[in-house]
Formats: sequence, structure tokens, C-alpha cells
Amino acid sequence: MPFHMRFEADDLLRCRFGISPLWETHQALYTLLRPRRHVYHLPWLRRMREPLASLDVSWLSLVVPDRGYHPDFLCPPPSGSLDSFEDELARVRATAPDRAREELARSLAETPGAADSARGRAMLADPAGAVRELTAALERAWHTVLAPDWPRLRALLEADVVFHARRLAEGGLERLFADLHPSLTWADDTLTIRRPGHHSRRLGGRGLMLVPSVFTWPEVIGGFDPPWQATLVYPARGIGGLWHTPPPAASDDALSRLLGPNRAALLTALDEPASTTTLADRHGLALSSVSAHLRVLRDAGLLTSRREGHRVLYERTPLGTALLGG
Repeated sequence: MPFHMRFEADDLLRCRFGISPLWETHQALYTLLRPRRHVYHLPWLRRMREPLASLDVSWLSLVVPDRGYHPDFLCPPPSGSLDSFEDELARVRATAPDRAREELARSLAETPGAADSARGRAMLADPAGAVRELTAALERAWHTVLAPDWPRLRALLEADVVFHARRLAEGGLERLFADLHPSLTWADDTLTIRRPGHHSRRLGGRGLMLVPSVFTWPEVIGGFDPPWQATLVYPARGIGGLWHTPPPAASDDALSRLLGPNRAALLTALDEPASTTTLADRHGLALSSVSAHLRVLRDAGLLTSRREGHRVLYERTPLGTALLGG
């Protein structure tokens, strides 16, 4: 049965994109427990074996069922694209005990026996303590699992937002939703998600928050009941090559001889917009060197740059793409 999100006139004007490091942390842990999600992340999973050995994720299986309701307070919708993990975690810590107990009870009820387990009973008896325990677990998971790779992940998510924001600007919601995910359809001012269960929600003038995610594939997640902001989390573009480091340009390659090996590698790798920090991390180069190379490529008309929040993103121009094509 479908999930319907019904738009009114004001909702059409209030759709926006957000990026959430907290959501990615939560979904990275969820991916560990769901083999169907492993296909694009095997290099990351292999690298995480040792760090994960010391990380307790048993709480996740208890309060995040494979099918059914997940507590909204654990991953509140982002306010935009600039919040840090610490900002988002502070919102979780501020959850009122009554709300935490209500959402935990609803989630525990999805798994037979979970509410009657020792940990389940403890959470319901002391929801404030449960919030402290869960936020501490998420903080440990962030530093162990995601923080080292966040510049790379954030660059991919920002590139996805840029791409889909253009789609929205060019053709409105109809064009945006046309290729966002196969389970989505848009008709008669209603976004329909084909998934188990039945739910219908009027957005009430607050619009829809659209959140790209590295670890959500192959699913699209829509929901958050009032008073939460209606949110749609969808798989970001480009995850297939996320964990693969581009090979260095060969010394005898024509492009390398023309531009130099480092500039050729930077130009070749910019299939999606990226920041100086991301490119330095990806190629193992100093920030000052990457900045100098990007400046030369931009001055030659091969790259363009634009500011997104506190970051400057670089992408190839048509001339740069033509040069790569020979």
C-alpha cells in the first residue's frame, strides 16, 4: 500500500534540501545489519571491521526494526545543509522524556519481545536515561565509523543537491521526482511512495525536506509524523564509485604531459563538484598544492567555482570536459 504526501500551494514553495551527518551515522550503522545494503559499501565495510569490533550496536537492533517505525527523535529532520554533527546531536539530547518514551514504545512494539527485554523495560522506565545512552552511542559511532570519511561523503551529498536543485529549477517538482527514485510518482499535487503500509499526510504549508543519503540505498524513506517536518530521504547519485580511489594519471598520458600529472588527475576526478579539502583528501595532496592547481585550471577556463555555504565547490566547464574527451 502507498504512502501519500499531499501538497498545497504553500508547500510547493517550501521544498528544500538538507544534509545530515547524524542521519548518515544512523544509516551507516543500519547498513551494517542489513546485507542487502552492502553491495556498494564493501570496501568501507572491510575497512571498518577492526574499528567496529569495539563498537556496541546492539541498541540499534532493539529500537530500529527492519520493517516498521523508527523513533523520529533519534534522527530529526535537518534544518538545512550547514548543521554539524554536534548541532544535530544537541537536538537529540534535548528530546523531552515524554516524547522519547512515546516514540520508543511505538518502535519497540514493532519487534516481538523487545518491550519486555531488560533493555527495553529500562528504556521505557527511564526515557531521559535512554536519550543519554542513545546519544552517547551515536556520538561514539560518529567518531568511529563516519567522521574520518565525512569530507568525501559530504562532497558527494553536496554534488547531489546541486544536481537535483537544477532539476527542480528547470522543471519543477514533476521533473525532480521523475528520476529521484523508482518508487516515487508525482501526480495531482501528491507525491506517492510505493512501500509496505498505508499512510497519508497533508504537508500543511511547511513543504518537504529532501535529504540525499549515501547509506539509504536501495530504499527511499519518507515520513516523520507531526510535529516533525515532513522529510524524504533518498539514495544520493554517485555512490557506486564512492569508495574507489581514482588511479593516478599515467606519466606518458597526453593529458598528463599537457597539464602535469596532478592537474590532470584533479581535472579527471571532477565528475561531480568537489571542494579543495575533499580533493586534497582524495588525492593525498597538500591543501596549498591543490588550491594552486585548481586556480591554474580555473584561470585556463577548464574549471568553474561557486560558493555553497562555507565551502567553495569546483566543477569542470564544457571546455574541461571536451579536453578530457580528446
